Amino acid sequence: MSGLSHLRSDGSAHMVDVTGKQVTARQATAIGRVSCAQATVASLRDGSLPKGDVLAVARIAGIAAAKRTPELLPLAHVIGMHGCEIDLELLDDGVLIQATVRTADRTGVEMEALTAVTVAALAIVDMIKGLDRTAAIRDAMIVAKSGGRSGNWRRPLDELPEWAFEN
Repeated sequence: MSGLSHLRSDGSAHMVDVTGKQVTARQATAIGRVSCAQATVASLRDGSLPKGDVLAVARIAGIAAAKRTPELLPLAHVIGMHGCEIDLELLDDGVLIQATVRTADRTGVEMEALTAVTVAALAIVDMIKGLDRTAAIRDAMIVAKSGGRSGNWRRPLDELPEWAFEN
């Protein structure tokens, strides 16, 4: 536990002081998936779901959630989020969600990207649950980050789930 910056030597949690860190451009990308029945995917494709444009709602929900990350995660810093893109792609068995968040600040945006993906996924499930009780959120993860003291990182391709390569 000593390698985790948000834990003191006695094991208690605290907010890391980033005052002395340099402001740098930072970016993080996360992905996740909502699995659902093929009939639900067909309804998403043809826009026939009774609650309206599910993917548009999910995109806006993800962006709004990324902005509120410090309200949800008690040790996250309030930062200036300068960009947030949510891409949704229909797969044969669900929806692929990708969020990329950018800032120029003293700390990264990995949690903002993950929050965007998972809340977008929640919005999809909320809008399809009446028609498809099998819907499930799966495999949310950071796939890349850049900037800051630790530099660039990308998840190795062999660690990505198969569905990430479907289309």
